[in-house]
Amino acid sequence: MGFKDRRNTVTCLVGGVPIGSSHPIVVQSMTNTDTADPKATAEQVAALARAGSTLVRVTVNNDAAAAAVPELIQRVADLGVTVPIIGDFHYNGHLLLTKYPACAAALAKYRINPGNVGSRHRDENFRTIVQVAIDHGKPVRIGVNWGSLNQDLLTSMMDANAKDSSPRDAKDVYMEAMIESALRSATLAEETGLGHDRIIISAKISQVQDLLDCYRRLAVRCDYPLHLGLTEAGLGMKGIVATTAALSLVLEEGIGDTIRASLTPSPGGDRTEEVLVAQQVLQSLGLRSFTPQVTACPGCGRTTSTLFQKMTEDIQGYLREQMPAWRERHPGVEEMKVAVMGCVVNGPGESKHANIGISLPGTAEDPKAPVYVDGALRVTLKGEEIVPEFLAILNEYVEARYPAGE
Repeated sequence: MGFKDRRNTVTCLVGGVPIGSSHPIVVQSMTNTDTADPKATAEQVAALARAGSTLVRVTVNNDAAAAAVPELIQRVADLGVTVPIIGDFHYNGHLLLTKYPACAAALAKYRINPGNVGSRHRDENFRTIVQVAIDHGKPVRIGVNWGSLNQDLLTSMMDANAKDSSPRDAKDVYMEAMIESALRSATLAEETGLGHDRIIISAKISQVQDLLDCYRRLAVRCDYPLHLGLTEAGLGMKGIVATTAALSLVLEEGIGDTIRASLTPSPGGDRTEEVLVAQQVLQSLGLRSFTPQVTACPGCGRTTSTLFQKMTEDIQGYLREQMPAWRERHPGVEEMKVAVMGCVVNGPGESKHANIGISLPGTAEDPKAPVYVDGALRVTLKGEEIVPEFLAILNEYVEARYPAGE
């Protein structure tokens, strides 16, 4: 499935980045620093952007955070990074955006959760945020969350369902309430004066199959660009696998225009992991390419040496390190495929299928490593310098196959 197969949505511009229609699916992320600390937050924004996050969201939860936003954005620019920064508002967004117009003007987009804009004055508060967006020419993401749904709407729909002669399952009503909350809020935003092409919608849930069900329903009822994400995906392997499963199912059906992998980082962990996971989902599905892919042997009793494991790790690290410079100098290099194999069983075959591949010797095999370039044997390496020699061949290939752009 490619871009042409995706569901037709309108295009929404976020800080100059087109989202929706046939445009590439956009990866975004969110900082976990205190936004009131503009230096630390700017550094994390820059790290996320350099990792490949096209949009970065920051929490704007109090006066100190709102006041710090203009300095934060200037610091990001001073770091040589240009990335649209989105403000995430809950509960008091209507107050902060009107009290701090410099914050409202500096942000590229506002994220509003309809369930968290008040209770007694919900619509009024929502309209206030939308009017600020209109005044400053900003788009809005209406982001409904499973864990913070509009309780008045949910109660009303549950009550109506209970009185129905054929009541639906409570979970089904909950799902419908999420969709209704998003669509009613979008209608209210347009009635307030926000353009149809200035709205993005999300309806995030924490369970994989529920997310698929929700977005299937949502996709046939509107043409707004849709942001995908499994909310509170979790820590480590659980979070990565659940996110991959959820996003893949929805994207494979042609639904979704922008995604985030909402992973819980390990203490002291690298926040950019969520960017890399989102990129890998898109690349594995063949929807976008971000970095050369390495096919690597899983290992078995034929590969008691750990050389191929270490070499795979070194090559993957090297490719990621080189990509910022390569992306500028060698257009198309992100499509390159590299193979690092561990024995004669699949090694030569997989190496021939890659743009460039190496088949290392397995246990009891001759201590030699044939290197294949575009399917043909290029050279056979031996000795202690296999890794640097292979990297030299790899660099030569990049220079020749992906010449510098104009």
